[in-house]
Amino acid sequence: MHYFNAFWVGGAVCVIGQLLIDRTKLTPARILVCYVVSGVVLSALGLFAPLAEFAGAGATVPLIGFGNLLAEGVKTAVDEHGLIGVLTGGLSAASGGVTVALSAGFLASLIAKSRDQN
Repeated sequence: MHYFNAFWVGGAVCVIGQLLIDRTKLTPARILVCYVVSGVVLSALGLFAPLAEFAGAGATVPLIGFGNLLAEGVKTAVDEHGLIGVLTGGLSAASGGVTVALSAGFLASLIAKSRDQN
């Protein structure tokens, strides 16, 4: 049942994004920002933890999970280091994932050939 919940919650997140692309004039970049901010808001309201418990990777893998990661990193850093944690917490919490994404993108660029989109 846990796999099913992850599948339908993650799918619902994707459907909402696709509907926003198809039915509004929002750009994909703005939708991305909306997802990250919604993860921060859900985390601040205490709603993300129950959602992640229910849906697992269906909630933590999409961009709302990244927003939660940033919020939790800031919260932890502020508790440990004070006000400077507002600037450093999100970066240190997300540094591992960002490093892997950049490294994978770099390796893919070495393997693949670029071409014009026309």
